[in-house]
Amino acid sequence: MSGRYVIIEAFLRWAETAKAESRTRAANALGRAYLQSEMPREERAAAEMAMTYLLDDPSPRVRLALAEAVAHSAGAPRNVILSLAEDQPEIAGQIILFSPVFTDADLVDLALRGSDVTRVLIASRGEVPCAVCAALAEMGGEVEILCLLENDGALLSQASLKRIAERMGDSADIRGLLLSRDILSADIRHLLMRHVSEALSESPLVQSIVGGSRLQQVTREATESATVAIAGTAQHEQLPDLVEHLRRSGWLTPAFLMHALCSGKVDFFACAITDLSGCDERRVRSIVSRGRVHALRALYESAGLRRDISTIFVEATVIWRESSRKNGTAMLEDVSSRLMRKFRLAEQSPVAATQLLDMVEKLANAEKRQTARSFAALATLAAA
Repeated sequence: MSGRYVIIEAFLRWAETAKAESRTRAANALGRAYLQSEMPREERAAAEMAMTYLLDDPSPRVRLALAEAVAHSAGAPRNVILSLAEDQPEIAGQIILFSPVFTDADLVDLALRGSDVTRVLIASRGEVPCAVCAALAEMGGEVEILCLLENDGALLSQASLKRIAERMGDSADIRGLLLSRDILSADIRHLLMRHVSEALSESPLVQSIVGGSRLQQVTREATESATVAIAGTAQHEQLPDLVEHLRRSGWLTPAFLMHALCSGKVDFFACAITDLSGCDERRVRSIVSRGRVHALRALYESAGLRRDISTIFVEATVIWRESSRKNGTAMLEDVSSRLMRKFRLAEQSPVAATQLLDMVEKLANAEKRQTARSFAALATLAAA
């Protein structure tokens, strides 16, 4: 019989009669010796076999002592680590929180098979790899997601953040943590804004004050204005994703596109027309900024706008060009008033065109009211 089996046999005989307190000390010492001492290969193999045997010890104190000894080391036996990770929470916690032995696949598998406590522990590790974050974003409950968002070591991609927003955006705490992040793509901000809008529209208090039908209109208008504002602040590289998100969500309506154009959000507008028309982005931008009337009309109709609507878009684009060259601050009011003069004085317009013009006029009126409020606020400060 080799020396290794002699050592193991002696250890097994001792463990059968030793008290739990003695086995606890032995488990901790065995783990530390395996990791810190220079051992011949045979003794090292014997020590690993002894630790494997202790995984079935009836006393949780023994298994906890072993976990504490090996949790922080990359040299710990893999089979011991994986087994301890599925022990009761106090023991598993030591391993899941700290062990560097786990691969990304190990942690994803643990998250899939484990309890919510297991997923909280994974989300709280010093570093949570991108693939593991993606798995938790897909399956985690609110507590696990909160832990993940609060963990500076969690390598969350924009895709994972978006999935969290889709699944958990109705949670005020999760929305707050998402919005507090320095880098959050525009499409995710729009998702969160929609969750806020839905929460307000479903509030009994708000419904009782505003009224059901009026509330729907107010909520829609406020959401649209906020969406245009998000589109105007989005970085250029984020625009295609935002446009795609809005198109899938049914937001790229003629009214919304006109709102963006009249508000001077031309980068976003051009990106949206590019997506809807399938034309080359540089060509679209060139036509929007410098193209003649016929080229503009052809472009807008290729994006799906009917002739009666495209005519208004063409005129709005021409007015925007002139207004932006003069002064961009009064752009919306200028575009609105000139569109009204041109089309309101014309013969009876189609219903769709009339609705579009009504929306533009309403936008301009809302901007005037906001300007008046801002002026009043400044006057009050100056008088104080």
